[in-house]
Amino acid sequence: MDDVTELESLPVEQLIEMIRERTGAGVNLSFPGKVLARQLGRRVRPRNQRTVKTHSAGDEHGRSRNLVIEGDNLQALASLYRERGQIDMILTDPPYNTGGDFRYNDKWDKDPNDPDMGEFVGSDDPAKHTKWMKFMYPRLQMMRAMLKPSGVLAICIDSRELFHLGQMLDELFGEENRLAIINWQKSYSPRSDNRHVSTATEYVLVYAKNEKVGKTGLEPRTASMDARYQNRDGDLRLWKPGDFSGPKASTHQGMVYGVQSPFTGEVHYPPAGKCWRSPQREAERWLEEWGVSYVLKAIDDASVRARIIGVDASDVRPVKALMLATPLAEAKEKATKRWKDGPWPKIFFGVKGTGRPQQKNYLEDVKQGRVPMTYWADEDLNDPEILGDVSWDHEESGHSQTGVDELTAVVGEGHGFETVKPMKLMTKLIQIWCPPSGTVLDPFAGSGSTGHAVLKLNRDQGADRRFILIEQGRPDNGDSYAKTLTVDRLRRVIDGSWSKKKHAPLGGGFTFKRLEKKVDAKTLLLMERDEMIDTVIASHSSTGSRRNAVLIPLGDDDEPYTYLVAKNASNEGIYLVWSGAGSNTDLTEEAYEEITEEAEAAGLADVYHVYSRRNLIVTDDVIWYQIPDRILSDFGLDIRTESFTEEG
Repeated sequence: MDDVTELESLPVEQLIEMIRERTGAGVNLSFPGKVLARQLGRRVRPRNQRTVKTHSAGDEHGRSRNLVIEGDNLQALASLYRERGQIDMILTDPPYNTGGDFRYNDKWDKDPNDPDMGEFVGSDDPAKHTKWMKFMYPRLQMMRAMLKPSGVLAICIDSRELFHLGQMLDELFGEENRLAIINWQKSYSPRSDNRHVSTATEYVLVYAKNEKVGKTGLEPRTASMDARYQNRDGDLRLWKPGDFSGPKASTHQGMVYGVQSPFTGEVHYPPAGKCWRSPQREAERWLEEWGVSYVLKAIDDASVRARIIGVDASDVRPVKALMLATPLAEAKEKATKRWKDGPWPKIFFGVKGTGRPQQKNYLEDVKQGRVPMTYWADEDLNDPEILGDVSWDHEESGHSQTGVDELTAVVGEGHGFETVKPMKLMTKLIQIWCPPSGTVLDPFAGSGSTGHAVLKLNRDQGADRRFILIEQGRPDNGDSYAKTLTVDRLRRVIDGSWSKKKHAPLGGGFTFKRLEKKVDAKTLLLMERDEMIDTVIASHSSTGSRRNAVLIPLGDDDEPYTYLVAKNASNEGIYLVWSGAGSNTDLTEEAYEEITEEAEAAGLADVYHVYSRRNLIVTDDVIWYQIPDRILSDFGLDIRTESFTEEG
């Protein structure tokens, strides 16, 4: 058991989980340091996000929606409180614990805000799995908190930590919310990387926050799928043969009945355990389109129907059969003429007229898409509730070398990335699990494949998805992927200036932000004005009716305002009375008068959202926000303890 006595600091759900572990109720994952790992997400401090215009790119719409954040992803997730519960999809590719691909600082066990990154965890470290799980667990907690109730997490992994990751996700999300274990082919030639079996595949674990409200989209239908639909009988609509029988004979006894063929006179029944798809009156109407008449007639078929339903003959409900009223010879002549002349009725008896009842399935009635399955079938498919295990070969998902080649084509040689997820895999996942106007978050952004995929889908589909990418890179080597490789890739695909030749611009844009000072009361009260402006803008859009409201920053070095910092979608100004800790930080009568003048000059409404240390006036047109309390609250922090509130 972990050496922790501060149980009162744990939220209720974690205390309940600990009781279950101790009493043996349910299956739980256990590893050294787990209790501490569960607390880290609540103890990490949000950070001020400083906008860096020189690293931002693209059009105004894209800049207002998309973010690239440089910094530690746990701190960044804590800083994105305004997005908590608002993310449609998290798509990410964390370190795989291959040795030298992630760091762990033992001081994080006590203080997740310790600035030291720690040492790289080597492949020969006996505690490497424990350290990886302690590293990932609080991040997975935060990821789950970021998702909408209908949101989905898709996380890439290889065999080294597949089982540990799956156990953590089963515990955090619930096994019932596991939608898929996708197996994708990263290479299609044998590799000598294993003494026993070549590793040609990797995995994507897909979990819904709530499987009952999560949605899985259809993939586009292919030409080969549609080619199965024809009009061989002269029908004006394309169709293909379908089964006229369906499941659940035991609960649909009334749809287990005999159907006499007008071609052969044979009486057909559904296969064992199945029933016909249509009730008798509807089926009778379609059958009579062969130019013959039918009648409902009781025949001695209780034993036949009992075997199909799976009950004793004494338990079978009496149901009449659809029998020919037209003499068989005449029925055969009329039906054969209709078979030759066409088009055939919806119910037909095989393409030669001598088979079992089948039905026409029309292309125009089929969902214009296909559901991801264990194989890529070309049948008419319905949405599944849960996908189960899914295998994608390289033609469906691309392979790892493709991802590296794609990155090289955009930014040129020398980028240093040896493994990059292919665009086909990323766009496929986003298309399935993020709606066209949804938000995709990637806490391990790397080279920016997720952002590139969102921009490409937006251009190709006319969609308006947005992305939030978080990347720290290797600051110890003076190399932050975020402001070098990630930004370079996104900027190049936005304007089409690829490494060796121009490509069609994808358009869009993003704002680059850098994590800086901690958001706590002491730090807030020591901030300079420019730091406080960024913090206020991040804070103001964080909760309640203001959540996800787009704020437009106002004022710059050429045209500065004394108080006005931004405006909202209702054309109301956001004002900050703050020029640093040693200046006036109170809303006074003089400050109020200048605020109204700035609002009038900027053409803003006469409703004033004002941030200050104290409010020394009384007026109905001011909505006041106290520094630091309101900012702490809007970042989800308890004002007294400055830890995350249980709701957060």
